[in-house]
Amino acid sequence: MTKADIINEIVENTGITKKDVTAVVESFMEAIKDSLAEKENIYLRGFGSFILKRRAEKTARNISKNTTIIIPAHDFPTFKPARTFINQVKGE
Repeated sequence: MTKADIINEIVENTGITKKDVTAVVESFMEAIKDSLAEKENIYLRGFGSFILKRRAEKTARNISKNTTIIIPAHDFPTFKPARTFINQVKGE
């Protein structure tokens, strides 16, 4: 399912105009990205959490040049579904 599919489904279910739904969905995604960029986690009860995880610094190899490189520590966004979300997907 794509973003356009989600927008179309919301339009069909609510009767709100496609322009308004698109604006809301875009604003929602921007709010999530902005919050994570500011190191703030997002918790949506019954759905899940968008959280930042930290990867430690590590040593890797550049195979083509046969050199060692250092990959610095960094944060990356993850999604952790809520228990009710997991149970619904499992069919429980």
